[in-house]
Amino acid sequence: MKTIKVVAAIIENENKYFATQRGYGEFKDGWEFPGGKIEKGETAEEALKREIKEELEAKIKVGEHLCTVEHDYEKFHLSMECFMCEVEEGNLVLKEHEAARWLTISEIDEVDWLPADIQVVEALKNICANNA
Repeated sequence: MKTIKVVAAIIENENKYFATQRGYGEFKDGWEFPGGKIEKGETAEEALKREIKEELEAKIKVGEHLCTVEHDYEKFHLSMECFMCEVEEGNLVLKEHEAARWLTISEIDEVDWLPADIQVVEALKNICANNA
């Protein structure tokens, strides 16, 4: 099975987390943390900065690594490195997504997350519970 390596940004602002709804492809309408594929020669952090600039027109600061998700979809294996991030410059402008929401940890289950992103949500809940 083909492995696709991607990165995801868990963008935080005032205890809210930025979730996006896919506007295209096989997983259209599913909710995810924004990000994308790691290109050859890029580090995960470089890929994340590039993807957020391309998809959301914002410059981000990449913080600590939250988790790495390994998930088997029907046609491929997804390896997703997830990092806590914050916006450094610009506004988050939806260029490829249908919708977006800022969710508190108590609201985080209100959207229909894609299967791999459910594991990220659980990791985020665990960290928030441990910090409470």
